[in-house]
Amino acid sequence: MAQDPDAVARELMSRMRIANRPNAVQPTSGTPHWQTPHWHASADPHQQHVHPGASATTTPRPLRLSLRSSLSDDLLGDDLLGDDLLSNDLLGDDLLSPKGGLDDDPLANLGAGDAAKLLEKSKAAQAAGKDPHDGLWTDDCYPSAESCRQCHPTHYEEWRASGHAYSAVSPMFQRFEQAMIEYTEGTVGSFCNRCHLPVGTQLKIPRDHSILEAPPVVREGVTCIACHRINEHYGRSSNGDRRIEPGNIHAPVGGTSGGHGLRDALSQADKLKLKPEAGMKGPGQEIHGSSYFFKPLSNSDVCISCHQVAVHPGISLEVVHAQYRAGPAHAKGISCADCHMGAVPGKPDGYAWGHCATINDKPFGEPRKHANHSFWGPGYSIAHPGIFPHNPKAKQFTPRQWLTFDYRAGWGTEEFERTVDPNAVFPAPWDNADDRRDGRKIVDANMNRAQLKRGAAVMTMEAALKVKGPHFHTDPRAGSPLTVSYKVSNASEGHNLTTGSLGAQPQLWMNVVLINPSGKRVWESGYLDRNADLADMHSVEVAKGRLPRDKDLFNLQTKFLISNIRGTDREVALPVNFSIDQLGFLRPGAVPVSVLNHPPFIRMEAHSIAPLDHRNPKFRIPASAVRQRGTYRLSVRMRSRTEPMYFMRQIKSTPDMIRRMNENMLELCNSSHTFMVK
Repeated sequence: MAQDPDAVARELMSRMRIANRPNAVQPTSGTPHWQTPHWHASADPHQQHVHPGASATTTPRPLRLSLRSSLSDDLLGDDLLGDDLLSNDLLGDDLLSPKGGLDDDPLANLGAGDAAKLLEKSKAAQAAGKDPHDGLWTDDCYPSAESCRQCHPTHYEEWRASGHAYSAVSPMFQRFEQAMIEYTEGTVGSFCNRCHLPVGTQLKIPRDHSILEAPPVVREGVTCIACHRINEHYGRSSNGDRRIEPGNIHAPVGGTSGGHGLRDALSQADKLKLKPEAGMKGPGQEIHGSSYFFKPLSNSDVCISCHQVAVHPGISLEVVHAQYRAGPAHAKGISCADCHMGAVPGKPDGYAWGHCATINDKPFGEPRKHANHSFWGPGYSIAHPGIFPHNPKAKQFTPRQWLTFDYRAGWGTEEFERTVDPNAVFPAPWDNADDRRDGRKIVDANMNRAQLKRGAAVMTMEAALKVKGPHFHTDPRAGSPLTVSYKVSNASEGHNLTTGSLGAQPQLWMNVVLINPSGKRVWESGYLDRNADLADMHSVEVAKGRLPRDKDLFNLQTKFLISNIRGTDREVALPVNFSIDQLGFLRPGAVPVSVLNHPPFIRMEAHSIAPLDHRNPKFRIPASAVRQRGTYRLSVRMRSRTEPMYFMRQIKSTPDMIRRMNENMLELCNSSHTFMVK
């Protein structure tokens, strides 16, 4: 049964408020305080012109790692070990400092071909302060999503903050793709771009051009035409290589209905002042002249080409569709869209109903099933909020100008503008107070929209993730060790939790803390080191003996394993085996993968939970943590982020990218349990 979309919206707003709620329980006396993480203290590498005369009251306070958390107990407070695990490195080897080739612009110098003139036109338009869309739309090949927005404002509003809209401007994608090109000596080819930059791939955007100067439709990533201008059925072997049919806004589009609404509108073209053909004079609303039914859009087939892909050695970087095909949801006829485009994030509880199109600012036609183009999922943005979510009002400034807008310093707020030093120097165009205020309005609107998306990400994850417990395996007695466990279930029928897609990147782990009767944290699992890494084999702090390894860590992250010439396999961040070959060319293996059951020298080790299955992580609390008699509290939460820190450092992410990744970390299934120790 379809859910009330207003109820879902209220739930999203509730999630957003919870995500920003300050901690209700303050650290107790005698418990060490968190200091400012050094990745917070660093200036935004994109913002070189920070207001030099700003007073302390106009500078935002440093944010700690648990800023977005929804727990209101000591779990969010101070560090178990008593020292600041995120503060400056004691030996001076700051892994997050901007050195070793970290560019100020994480999107720069990335991306040969027919698109050179188009790129130059876009760059010239931006330099002249003109609408950068002009250079693209006049080419009449690949209409921007903003062209579609006039008739489909609801779809555009949903899409503009989605993972599809984020695919091209994602700083992580840009850094990751560049790193893979360098590590593989270019042999990875266009593998990554085919999904993340479908229009850019088809336009053959040169690699020496920045995404920041690319035409807007390229920056839109998986834009409207990436799905609705496909007219061939691509299977799993395409690895994202799909052809978009070129054409102007009037060219046919694919859909899931018979096109009755469009035919009805075109029959009243004069009355409604519609312009279904190019060159029509006078006022009116441009519209595509025909449509066609495209079956892969009506089932899960359209998702395959980008959500089931394998790189050359046979490593399946995206495996979610194979999991779906083998799961209960597929057997029941539940499609990908039923959970990821339905009325309720992550659940096949039906669809909202609404008008498909708006003509002359009025809804047109009869209400019908509405597939939500937010594409519910667990991801979140770490891009500058002036660049993403996409915002038509933001195009009055160029992407590079947005990167110099220091929103953290309060630019454009009334307090900042009232106290700003008259002699302060700002980069153009932010040297104008009115432009700073306009920029602030856009940034605030985008940040609010991004938080709605983040709230939906929490709802999507919690639709599948269920945590029950604790279950005590020993009696709680003072001076005795304590063993507890939890039941972590995947209630989804669709695919694994986590999917293991994107290779060995997304992390989902359990953070458990024991609070003694004095209110002090005495034991923890799932803690982070000073570089925000988990305390496992990838932690530099653990390797240097500064921090004990988290022996009970429960982490559902899939791992890459590579074979050494001698000895056992070892975990790596990227599927490039430098132990065998220092020139990590990605080339087809000499031995068929089917013979080895995995690619030679590289494989993936999954730790995810299958649909409707569960795991029982067990934690062994030492006797030294249970010395007092009285009431103890076990607090638990699952934490999710799309990238591990060691991986971000390896691909030379900027400190600000790392900061945003941790600020927006998802906090899931929070609970606390009190018990007596005799």
